[in-house]
Amino acid sequence: VLGQTLGGMAAVGAVIAIILARRHPSEGLAEDTLLGLLAHASIALGLVVLAFMEDVRVDLFAYLFGDILALRPQELLWIGIADVLGLALLAWLWQGLLSMTVHDELAAVEGRRVMALRLAFMLVLAVFVALAMKLVGIMLTVSMLIIPAAAARRLARTPVQMAVGAAGVGVSSVGLGLAASMHYDTPAGPSVVVAAALLFIVLMAVPRRG
Repeated sequence: VLGQTLGGMAAVGAVIAIILARRHPSEGLAEDTLLGLLAHASIALGLVVLAFMEDVRVDLFAYLFGDILALRPQELLWIGIADVLGLALLAWLWQGLLSMTVHDELAAVEGRRVMALRLAFMLVLAVFVALAMKLVGIMLTVSMLIIPAAAARRLARTPVQMAVGAAGVGVSSVGLGLAASMHYDTPAGPSVVVAAALLFIVLMAVPRRG
């Protein structure tokens, strides 16, 4: 069941990633608009399909807001394997992704395969989003993609520093959120996101380094 669930979520994410990666900037809809449309439509469609599956019992609250405390050893193993493979792939593509972030045409001039880079990054992101849904749920996954990076950007001087800082903020958020959940008996997934938001506020108050 675990493999089918993660496989299904990763497959849907991969389809959305391919659509976004192959979309040309001149095709009308802005990328964030298209992403919002596809993401929310797929979530709504999934909930509607579940309503017709009377023989399947699911905890919608866990899907929407995560159930990090219910992770089993097998699930932790899947997450660990995905983390190692994903980080290895990102390290391999790092220079190309940096060039593409600055400017697509500049990356192409440097000989980078922009479409392949974009597709690879989107697919890796889709897999991590599928795994994160088990931790913080569908509704809060995007916040854990944005908040740690935004917090780290405050003090980072280079892309590498920002990536490492974002990872540090993410790990710290999980630790603080779980500690708060255990101490105050609050939902674990939302507590992790609240901890990330508080770290963001604290880092925003730190003066920038010259």
